[in-house]
Amino acid sequence: MKLYYSPKACSLADHIALQEAGAKFVVERVNLATKRTAAGRDFNEINVKGCVPVIEMDDGAILTENVAILDWIAAQYPTLGVSGEMGRTRLIESLTFISTELHHSFRHLMDAKGDAEVAQAKAGIQTRFHWISDTFKGDYLFGDHPSVADCYLFVMTLWAERFGVNVPTRLSSFKERMKGREAVKIALAVEAA
Repeated sequence: MKLYYSPKACSLADHIALQEAGAKFVVERVNLATKRTAAGRDFNEINVKGCVPVIEMDDGAILTENVAILDWIAAQYPTLGVSGEMGRTRLIESLTFISTELHHSFRHLMDAKGDAEVAQAKAGIQTRFHWISDTFKGDYLFGDHPSVADCYLFVMTLWAERFGVNVPTRLSSFKERMKGREAVKIALAVEAA
């Protein structure tokens, strides 16, 4: 299995989740500006949408989109899922919120023109971080162990740090706790290379 990623992109969530799971996989870096992989392939031939993450299965099947990939990882490695009758539904609910409300809101910040638009975008992101911070059931979103949603949320906290967006204390502590995890250290080291 191969994960196509780009450093500092949301694909880091999938990289961390696969490391947490102990999955057997390789990674290949993608230059999103040139749409070329590290091996020189045209990335648009792998994913016509031209964005990461992408998982290429051993049989050649392609899976795209963060929520779908993270849901698939949780299904394959249940320790990264959420148990209980509504567990998978609650996990998808969190993944969807992170994707549509947090991740998408950063696009407004990246595209902002002028101080007023930047301030408005940051305020919107901060509100969303407060909403999700209030849902924590323990050290992580669903209790004492991280789920795939925590992997994605962690990446959003890194983006907040990069773009100067303040997050609630609970999320600052969460970010530091995640940075201490071996899977996170490995993924960050690989993607920094």
